[in-house]
Amino acid sequence: MVRLIDGKGLAQKMQAELAEKVTRLKEKEGLVPGLVVILVGENPASQVYVRNKERSAKKAGFFSETVRLSADISQKELLDVVDQYNRDDRFHGILVQLPLPDHIDEEEVVLAIDPTKDVDGFHHVNTGRLWSGKPAMIPCTPAGIMKMFAVYGVDLEGKNAVVVGRSNIVGKPMAALLLEANATVTSTHSRTKNLADITKTADILVVAIGRSKFITADYVKPGAVVIDVGMNRDENGKLSGDVDFEAVKPIADLITPVPGGVGPMTITMLLEQTYEAALATLK
Repeated sequence: MVRLIDGKGLAQKMQAELAEKVTRLKEKEGLVPGLVVILVGENPASQVYVRNKERSAKKAGFFSETVRLSADISQKELLDVVDQYNRDDRFHGILVQLPLPDHIDEEEVVLAIDPTKDVDGFHHVNTGRLWSGKPAMIPCTPAGIMKMFAVYGVDLEGKNAVVVGRSNIVGKPMAALLLEANATVTSTHSRTKNLADITKTADILVVAIGRSKFITADYVKPGAVVIDVGMNRDENGKLSGDVDFEAVKPIADLITPVPGGVGPMTITMLLEQTYEAALATLK
């Protein structure tokens, strides 16, 4: 019988435990983890994400700040803001909410963040560490998925894992983490030929392709663990994943719902990495 991976419940439990750790850190060391989120422009989805991050950070007892900047800010002005927080010891994590306006080079902004404060895990130093088997800051969504595997007792060693999607945010780091966990990994994407033939070999299927209900029952091996990273809205504004949940649910052994699956864990891992970055300043 299929089991649902309750990402929302796990995230709530982890954030409550984190709040206790933050309290002890403050009492013992006088140190409060600090997180700044920099938001440029009025992207509606970004506004929602940032509010959720801000709420969760404050609830966990973090020193939290949100910087809201105009969409017409120059690249130099934005880089100056990033540099300001690089040099501010009150903040252990810096997150620049993506996407940025078209006139700003996202890569240059990401590379301006101090790698030790890059809690999104996008800096080349951190991606290099991940692929070399010495991870430091890890992109938060794949990190959250790995935590779900651990909590739900998913044995990855020697298993066939297929990742659908090749973004720097999810697909590529997910493949690296699965490989490090001794899974046999196949990376696929929208241009992969005979995709269903490949995904049907997967013991572990992680889908992050950005197409609503793209993965149907025909793509899934019976008994597979299915992780749906997709966040899509239909013409009525209803949220759906990249997996056709109702069609795939009877086939899978474990599956994440949308919403309530991967999403809440992303914010949780952001907070966890900020906490760990704060601890690292004591060493």
